[in-house]
Amino acid sequence: MTYCVGLKIDRGLVFMSDTRTNAGIDSISTFRKMHIWEEPGERVVVLMSAGNLATTQSVISILDERAKAISERVPTVLGTPSMYQTARLVGSVVKEVIASSTPAGEKADSYFNASFVLGGQIRGTDPRLFMIYPEGNFIESSDDTPFFQVGETKYGKPIIVRAYDRSMSFAETVKLLIVSFDSTLKSNLSVGLPLDLAFYEKDMFRIGLKRRIGHDDPYYRTVSDGWSNALRIAFRSLPDFPE
Repeated sequence: MTYCVGLKIDRGLVFMSDTRTNAGIDSISTFRKMHIWEEPGERVVVLMSAGNLATTQSVISILDERAKAISERVPTVLGTPSMYQTARLVGSVVKEVIASSTPAGEKADSYFNASFVLGGQIRGTDPRLFMIYPEGNFIESSDDTPFFQVGETKYGKPIIVRAYDRSMSFAETVKLLIVSFDSTLKSNLSVGLPLDLAFYEKDMFRIGLKRRIGHDDPYYRTVSDGWSNALRIAFRSLPDFPE
């Protein structure tokens, strides 16, 4: 399992993903779940993955191989005319990989399941954010649904729902996501550090910041400890049940 979040704010897009994969409690590894393609001045495409590792790696490898030889392989994430067409491309590759990996009779919700969060901007269009399902279809974010999660979503969702504001700064958004991830890490062993962070500022056409956050990251430790203390204080401040 894993946990990835893509979130849209007025200033752009923010992405965060964990790096843990596991096939049981005695088989835990670290793999990057966030992949970035850039054409400076023209486009930025970010893709985060959750699900069967062989499936997600195959999808990324196919997209990456095509992007390295654009003239020979069409379509490609660096050649699509819009983010909508990029989402269609990723969806078709996901569907193709799952179909080729799945034994006869199995379906997309089987062991080979994989889901993706796709975001970015192509010159001449606005930043866009999508969630892509194992069947290859997808949905786009909106004012009512400004963020997408894949993987182990239930523990980190409440804080995002309660605290999100589209006018947030990048710094505030990172703080929000770290609280969301910290809550998930403390509740589920299948999600783990380090975390990968990236944010993209609207109309910049390059990633503004890309960072890996590990166990010894001082800001992560400050937010994690501060959030735990704040919850204890808030709990104690609530009135006791009347006997």
